[in-house]
Amino acid sequence: MNERTVLDTATRYRLLKLLEANPEASQRAIARELGVSLGKVNYCLRALMDKGLVKARNFRNSENKLAYLYVLTPKGVAEKTRLTVEYLRIKLAEAEALEQEIATLREEAARLGRERPESCA
Repeated sequence: MNERTVLDTATRYRLLKLLEANPEASQRAIARELGVSLGKVNYCLRALMDKGLVKARNFRNSENKLAYLYVLTPKGVAEKTRLTVEYLRIKLAEAEALEQEIATLREEAARLGRERPESCA
């Protein structure tokens, strides 16, 4: 199992974005925010660390010695930038497909409005 099969582009983007904005987030909070299991977050964070995209550091002033800061490395920031562009491309394609579907539905609704049989009224 590799990272790409565990997390799709959208989730990888959201994970890196979340870590960049909230490096002190717990794995449990990350899992809740992304809607994935705690085990999946743990696995993916380890994969990101193995790839050199994220570093984990203990909180210096934390009473919870298991608390970590997840910091994006320069390589991680570059990957987040790449994923931002890819995610934007995916969302624009989805928006275009949705616009086309809406246009088709409007045409169908207009046609059905003109052709409505009396028995279906």
